[in-house]
Amino acid sequence: MSLLTTVLLLWGFTLGPGNALWLDSGSEPELRAEPQSLLEPWANLTLVCAVDLPTKVFELIMNGWFLSQVRLETPVLSYRFSLGAITSNNSGVYRCRCGVEPPVDIQLPALSKWTMLSNALEVTGKEPLPPPSAHADPVSWITPGGLPVYIMCRVAMRGVTYLLRKEGVDGTQKPDVQHKGTAGFLIYKPGNYSCSYLTHAGGKPSEPSAIVTIKMSATQLPPSLCLMGSYLTIYPQKTHETLACKAPRNAAEFQLRQGERVLNIQGFSPTRDATIYYVNLKELDNQSPFTCRYRMHKYMHVWSEDSKPVELMWSDEKLPAPVLTAEPSSHNLEPGSTVQLRCTAHKAGLRFGLQRQGKPDLVVVQMLNSSGTEAVFELHNISTIDSGNYSCIYMEQAPPFSGSASSEPLELRINGPAPKPRLEALWKGKVPLGHEAIFQCHGHVPRVSMELVREGFKTPFWMASTTSTSAFLKLSFVGPQHTGNYSCRYTALSPFTFESGISDPVEVVVEGKALLSCVWVVALNISRAVHWLIA
Repeated sequence: MSLLTTVLLLWGFTLGPGNALWLDSGSEPELRAEPQSLLEPWANLTLVCAVDLPTKVFELIMNGWFLSQVRLETPVLSYRFSLGAITSNNSGVYRCRCGVEPPVDIQLPALSKWTMLSNALEVTGKEPLPPPSAHADPVSWITPGGLPVYIMCRVAMRGVTYLLRKEGVDGTQKPDVQHKGTAGFLIYKPGNYSCSYLTHAGGKPSEPSAIVTIKMSATQLPPSLCLMGSYLTIYPQKTHETLACKAPRNAAEFQLRQGERVLNIQGFSPTRDATIYYVNLKELDNQSPFTCRYRMHKYMHVWSEDSKPVELMWSDEKLPAPVLTAEPSSHNLEPGSTVQLRCTAHKAGLRFGLQRQGKPDLVVVQMLNSSGTEAVFELHNISTIDSGNYSCIYMEQAPPFSGSASSEPLELRINGPAPKPRLEALWKGKVPLGHEAIFQCHGHVPRVSMELVREGFKTPFWMASTTSTSAFLKLSFVGPQHTGNYSCRYTALSPFTFESGISDPVEVVVEGKALLSCVWVVALNISRAVHWLIA
């Protein structure tokens, strides 16, 4: 595997807010509506399912239920499903998916033989027409005299005319760019915006999209700076650490800094909005936290705000190991209490690190500077997920930054059941057929994998990995078969192995009638519902 490939794989897994990676066996197809006439879009409608790679199998799904499957003799890039005139019998929310054929003759798991579901396409047969989708790109803020942003509007029907409205302003704005089914509007002023579309000049506008809010920021918002890896590890042969700086939009230049000092380290940019720094620990002359910042093309005189700081620690293990003790005793600790872990060294003026044993890595979980000979680390509101082996380490705060070996391990044992997360439903009442049911699972610790589980089912319906203490989980295409009770749980990301209890259930009630002639679909997209979310 090349360095670039390795970096990009790590990038998708480790970076901060707004960066996510789909694990998928095939690309997402596109579903679009093609009316016979835009003057009467519901009079005779055809849905076109298009995919990037040729396939022989297409499926059309309505309101979460299979409607039609087509198997062709030769692979094609699209298939047309004719709906005819739209009535109450065929109105609803549609998606499609396509078969995945591997380039070599191998046996795929059942759910890996399909692409992800396409975009959702709402067919109502009524006016006003369904709303388009809208979002800000690349960010939802502008700066005084800075670069504009776009509001992107999309509807799965070609040939329509898009209109943008700003709240409190008469009139509409026409698109600055348009390609296939998407239109882009340049935005120079803050405000609340929505878009709609017309199928013909004399027609009524569609329902408006959801509001998109563009805010004014005094400066470019900060980038995120993180380790290329989930945790900081220390070992005596380690000479370098890799840091990644990610801007919220494309940037012309990045800086890695310690305090106000710009480090003379050449970065490597896998994308225009990110730079990776390979930091030589032996060349550092202080232990100050690292920050990064960026500046934009055409606005090189203005730097962004600094990122949140990242601290590093390393050790050559030339100094005597410290001693780690617990107050109260490390055995039979009660859930919800606080434990103090005291790390004592033979000299004063050191930086201390608290380590926890993973599988197989020993990971730094806290750092403290001390003017004395010891540092006291506190673990608050402890639970069974804090059980494990801990040790501590220290390093000098002045060159040559010699450090100690790790202390002898100290085992913490916390009594009681595993803590339960809380599952929150982000909707009210019943869930309409074909729509999404979005939940938020609230946990207790960051860097976990969260799962949405249903009563009576062993396989999770959705999974999300997060660096925060919560994650969004969802049923992406709700049908009548999804009525039931749902809970969430979480497990540690590598190198740790703890797991939570199961939350109290949330009931999902689906609105609408079932199609009796259809085949029941259970967890239509489970295997591709692994969404690596860094919130």
